[in-house]
Amino acid sequence: MNSELLKKAHEKIASVPVLVNLISKRERELINGAKPLVRPTSLDEDKCDVALREVAEGKLIAEIDFDAIARAEEAKRKWTEKSANILFAD
Repeated sequence: MNSELLKKAHEKIASVPVLVNLISKRERELINGAKPLVRPTSLDEDKCDVALREVAEGKLIAEIDFDAIARAEEAKRKWTEKSANILFAD
């Protein structure tokens, strides 16, 4: 992994967990045959570096679905309440 590309990608996506997840998902897609969004510098360029360049050049971005997060948290809260009611019901 190219540390310079990592720095540039981190400037675009400040959250390390989001960046790591994005790069790993994109790397898997590239390994499985997805077309790169940037021209590889060589035929054997590491897929991780290609993904980092895609982010660094603004070709690949991360979107966070806050509504989906809120729905998941609400479902978890309801499940926890329901479980507590079952455990303590007479």
